[in-house]
Amino acid sequence: MIPYILEWGSLLLRWLHVIAAMAWIGSSFFFMHLDASLRAAADIPAGKGGVGWQVHGGGFYEMRKYLVAPDFMPEELTWHKWQAYTTWISGFFLLVWIYYAQASLYLVNPDVLPLTGLQASAVGIGALAGGWVIYDQLCKSSLGKNETVLGLIGLVIIVAASYGFTLVFSGRGTLIHVGALMATWMAGNVFMIIIPNQRKVVASLMAGEAPDPALGKQAKQRSTHNNYLTLPAVLLMLSNHYPVLYANPAVIPPIVFLITISGALLRHFYNVRHSDHDKSPWWVWAVVAVALWLTFWIAMASSPTGRAQLGLSEAPAAVSTAAAQPHQQPPPAKVVEIVTSRCAMCHAAEPVWDGIQIAPKAVLLDTPAHIARQAEAIKLQAVVSRAMPPNNITDMTVDERLALADWLRRATN
Repeated sequence: MIPYILEWGSLLLRWLHVIAAMAWIGSSFFFMHLDASLRAAADIPAGKGGVGWQVHGGGFYEMRKYLVAPDFMPEELTWHKWQAYTTWISGFFLLVWIYYAQASLYLVNPDVLPLTGLQASAVGIGALAGGWVIYDQLCKSSLGKNETVLGLIGLVIIVAASYGFTLVFSGRGTLIHVGALMATWMAGNVFMIIIPNQRKVVASLMAGEAPDPALGKQAKQRSTHNNYLTLPAVLLMLSNHYPVLYANPAVIPPIVFLITISGALLRHFYNVRHSDHDKSPWWVWAVVAVALWLTFWIAMASSPTGRAQLGLSEAPAAVSTAAAQPHQQPPPAKVVEIVTSRCAMCHAAEPVWDGIQIAPKAVLLDTPAHIARQAEAIKLQAVVSRAMPPNNITDMTVDERLALADWLRRATN
């Protein structure tokens, strides 16, 4: 029952999270595009706003922007906030559901630091909260007035955080927390800065006062940050599906650096292009191509099989980033035989299955210790759901699955 509940909960939370993120990212991209495409309007003073025309769905739309506020308050005003709130809240619950509630399986690597699930959860939540405070205060400081300097410092913080997480969590847990840190900055910007500033502007307008233009400027700065963080954050959230990114924690910081640079530059290209096609920074694509190639090369060179294919000297066998089950007894010989014969051709430090370079999910099943460490994953994937081996490609029999179930039942009693 519990494995089914965990899987269904994960599915439903992920579904909600993705839907909310689509809405948030879509509105963010649209409004950045709209800002860049605004043109002067006769009835809006120069420097105070602009107008943009769009065609979509068989109709024409005229959109007007006032940099401070219009001369009157409309009867209906749409606030774009719940997309951001729902994305972060659902994402946080998903983080709790998968990584904190199942910390021994996904988050804690005793080879890195033997934390309990509660300790690991406290570190993760504390890092997200502390990361927001550091970022927010940095934006409010004198350094926040220089966007270039602020961006470089923000990049340093992200890469430093990725290194710090590798000292505490599994590789998979590290990347998801770097993505969660970016998402916390983004949602915090909406909740703590953008919406409150907009409410202050509306309140001033309703009171017949001139709104403070600094409020709109600050909100725009944070909105721009969100736009540039979006693509790196999305890729890091997807990283749990690609162990090539996290199998070797030692190379995670440079990978995070290159991913962040690539995503931010891609957004920069489109932001500039939407403003003026003649000034499109085409050089961005060359830089991104080089950065992604370096990411590929670093990830490949960090695995034993990858090093061999690149003609490099042999590296030490990769350490599994999957967490151990404390005090797990070694499995019986029959179980070891089943798992090594049906699973270890892919789940090994050096996979021998054609097309597999790194063990899926960085899970190793090539020794009794590794098999014992992955007892819960084996239960879920090979016994409860029977999703593994994929399409039963290695012909695991019903009797073998029953033998695994019997071992798991006795091991957890």
